[in-house]
Amino acid sequence: MRVATVRRKTKETEVEVTINLDGTGICVAETPVGFFNHMLDQIASHGLFDLTVKATGDTWIDDHHTVEDIALALGTALSQALGDRKGIHRFGEFSAPLDEALTHIVLDLSGRPHLSCNLSIPAQRIGNFDTELVEHFFMSFSNTSGTTLHIRQLAGRNSHHIVEATFKAFARALRRACEYDERRAGQIASSKGVLTQQ
Repeated sequence: MRVATVRRKTKETEVEVTINLDGTGICVAETPVGFFNHMLDQIASHGLFDLTVKATGDTWIDDHHTVEDIALALGTALSQALGDRKGIHRFGEFSAPLDEALTHIVLDLSGRPHLSCNLSIPAQRIGNFDTELVEHFFMSFSNTSGTTLHIRQLAGRNSHHIVEATFKAFARALRRACEYDERRAGQIASSKGVLTQQ
């Protein structure tokens, strides 16, 4: 089973993330950041990952450290669950609409972290959630998972719709990239023969 658990404890946060790449979309998100819990549920539901995230953090300052450390732990857990990445599709792409919003995601589980993000979110906050943290979440995730990630907003005026469409598209693209390619027959999808940084 492609399952991993990562625990991360600092002076600012305490985080535990478990991901099952071959799950059914079950999400248990217990963090102090309500809107972010909703986005974690999108990752699980649309990626068909079983995802458990439990976190506490210094949210009396702001949500930055908590969201960042969850992203770092999630990226690490994904990388551990993928192992040597043999037999996976490696690449994933998806465009997700939500009413007037449309976001396009292309990603590569290359072992090389990179984020290119052109989201234009009108509101500074969705509820109490700082929308600057959307890009920072994906950057932190990319850094620890070794994912090349491109995010393009094609349309959208409503901030909630833009962000949710982004997380849905991300989940679907990640699901495709993590799935096994039957024609690959367990081989690594790289002419170099390696998809990890180690």
